[in-house]
Amino acid sequence: MGTSVVIGGTAGLGRFIAARHAGRGDTVIIAGRDAGKAATAARELGANVTGIAVDLARPQTIADSLKTVESVDRLVITAAFQKPNTLEDFDVEEAVVAVTTKLVGYTETIRVLRDRFTPYASVVIFGGLAKERPYPGSTMITTFNSAITGLIKTLAVEIAPHRVNALHPALVADSPRWAGTDLGHMAARTPIGRLITMEEVADAADFLLDNGAMNAHDLYVDGGVLAR
Repeated sequence: MGTSVVIGGTAGLGRFIAARHAGRGDTVIIAGRDAGKAATAARELGANVTGIAVDLARPQTIADSLKTVESVDRLVITAAFQKPNTLEDFDVEEAVVAVTTKLVGYTETIRVLRDRFTPYASVVIFGGLAKERPYPGSTMITTFNSAITGLIKTLAVEIAPHRVNALHPALVADSPRWAGTDLGHMAARTPIGRLITMEEVADAADFLLDNGAMNAHDLYVDGGVLAR
């Protein structure tokens, strides 16, 4: 047990990971852009969960937003702005929000919390498979997920002896993001014959958080998609 901080923990994979940590007795702090949604999600997840508002797209506000966090054993950052943005209809403001959230916001969060890391604290930040498999409209998504690799390598040096790793999931079949979407064509292209699950992504996150030998690694959780 310990204190887990999940930035992006109000929905999707972040919420699933937060629920897992809360279920095993951790003190959990979840953060999202909206204070009300964070508070509601925290109440739903249990008495040992607190919700706070943190907007990674406004990095100058992060330090103040995290001032109530006293200690950190595990830090997971899943928050992202991943709306497709094509060159033909390029939205500069959305591009700035996307890159700021993923790179400046992630970095500032780790900087702010570093002095509150316990001796064995570790960090997992999320990228995505668009890093290796671009698609139409993924220019910014592919770019910032590729930059995650450079980020973990430099952070591993800067926050040593604490560890930091990146997790890059493929499409997650049971994620709320894909609810009601026919993903059969994607499952057929995956060597295991199905898409990955939130449970499997959470297992991978726990592995990176708890295995003391894992540091500055990109872990692809994709069912073998990159083998084809």
